[in-house]
Amino acid sequence: MSSGTLYDKVWEAHRVTTLPNGQDQLFVGLHLVHEVTSPQAFAALRELGKPVAYPQRTIATMDHIVPTASQSRPFPDPQAEAMAQALEKNTADFGIQFLNSPQSNQGIVHVVGPEMGLTQPGMTIACGDSHTSTHGALGALAFGIGSTEVHHVLQTQTLAANRLKVKRIVISGQLSRGVYPKDVILRIIQQLGVAAGLGYAYEYAGPVVEEMGIEGRLTLCNMSIEGGARIGYVNPDDVTLHYLKGRPFSPTGEAWDRAVLYWQAIRSDANATYDATVDVAGGEIEPMVTWGITPAQSVGVTQHLPLIAELPDTQQLVAKDAYGYMNFKEGSPILGTKIDVAFIGSCTNSRLSDLEIAASVLRHQRVHPSVRAMVVPGSHWVKAQAEAAGLHEVFLAAGAEWREPGCSMCLAMNPDRLVGNEVCASTSNRNFMGRQGSPTGRTLLMSPAMVAAAAITGRVVDCREYVS
Repeated sequence: MSSGTLYDKVWEAHRVTTLPNGQDQLFVGLHLVHEVTSPQAFAALRELGKPVAYPQRTIATMDHIVPTASQSRPFPDPQAEAMAQALEKNTADFGIQFLNSPQSNQGIVHVVGPEMGLTQPGMTIACGDSHTSTHGALGALAFGIGSTEVHHVLQTQTLAANRLKVKRIVISGQLSRGVYPKDVILRIIQQLGVAAGLGYAYEYAGPVVEEMGIEGRLTLCNMSIEGGARIGYVNPDDVTLHYLKGRPFSPTGEAWDRAVLYWQAIRSDANATYDATVDVAGGEIEPMVTWGITPAQSVGVTQHLPLIAELPDTQQLVAKDAYGYMNFKEGSPILGTKIDVAFIGSCTNSRLSDLEIAASVLRHQRVHPSVRAMVVPGSHWVKAQAEAAGLHEVFLAAGAEWREPGCSMCLAMNPDRLVGNEVCASTSNRNFMGRQGSPTGRTLLMSPAMVAAAAITGRVVDCREYVS
C-alpha cells in the first residue's frame, strides 16, 4: 500500500476508527449539500428526531434544477420549485447556511466551494454528487456520496469508506498552444480507460500540473470520477496559497500562518510510495474531442475515429454501441463533424478562466446561424467578474446566450436540454446516452476553446486556428 502521500496523511488525520466490516470511519471536515440528493436525508433526520451534528460544517447551494434563463421564483417547473422550497425549509430548520442568492453567491456547488475558500488543503469533503472529486485540486480528499450517506454525514459528521490505493499520474513536458486542462484529462482517460481508477485515488503531478492554475486543476480533478477514481487531488503549493489568500472563508492572520504550516506538512513526501505510477506525455496532447458514449472514447482533433476491429476486445462492444447511437462512421475524421448546439458551462468548465478562453475565440466572430450557443457561468461571483471584464458583451455580440448560474445543460435537470438527435459541443463532463436531456441527443466533450470554435463554424474545427 501507499505511504507518505497526501492521501495517507489526510486519511489518517481524519480516521475515527476502523469498523468491524473493515471500513474506516472518517470525520468529514466539510459537507456540501444541494437540492437533489438532500431531501431524503433531511426527511430521515426528521423521522428519527435527530439534529444535524455540526451544522456549521455544512453549506448548501442550489444548482441542478435551477433555470438559467431566469431565476425568478416560483420556478416554472413545479417539481423544481418544490425541491427549492424543501431545501429552503431544511436549511432553515436545521440551522445550515444556504447560498441561495446572488448576494450569497449561489452557484454550482463545485464552483462555489473553492472560490469561497470553503475548500481547503487537508480537508475531507463530502457531497451528494459524483463530481465532488473536483475539490481535490486544492489538496483535499473529496468524496461523492449517495443520499443515504448524506443522511449519515448530517447525523454523525462521519463517513464509512474503504481505504483506496494511490496512483500517481505524472504529466511531463509542456502543453502546446491551444491545449488546455480539459484536453489533458480527456487524454488521461483515453489512455487509461474508464475503469483504471477503480479502487484508486489519483494524485496528479509533474511539470504540466505544476504550471496549471487552480482553475485548471479543478477541471483535471473534476473528471477523475470519469476514469473510475473516486478521488483526484493535487498537492498544495504556492499556487494553492495564492489562490486561497483572502477568500471569504479562508483563515486570516495567525490562523492563516498555522494553516499554511499544516498545508505544507500534508504534501506527499519526496520518498512517498505509490501503488502505481503512470506517465503521460503532455507535449503530445492535442485538442481532444469525444466521439462516443463514454469519456474514454475520444480522439485528437486531427485524428480519425478508431476502427472497431483494431480496438482491444474489451472495447469493441461499447464501440459498436457508440457508433450506433452517435450515427458516426468508424475511420472517419472528427474534423468537420456538424454540431447543432454549443454549451459552455458545468462544474468542469464554467469558471472565469474558462469564459476568458471562450471569449478570446468568439471575440469579433459570430455564432453560426445553425447553432444554438449558450454560456452559463458557474456562480454569481463568476458572472459578476465576467461582466466586469465585459465578457458577456463578447458572447452577446457573437450571438450566444448569456445565462444565470446553474448546472444547466450538463445533465438537463432543468429547461436547458437537447432536442431530438441534436449534436452538442459541450464543455461538460459526461457524454452518456441521453445525458443532456434528449434520449437521442449526442454529446461531444471538448475544451472551452474547442466549443467556441465549433460554435463559429457549426462544425468541429481545430481551435488552434483561433488562438494565438
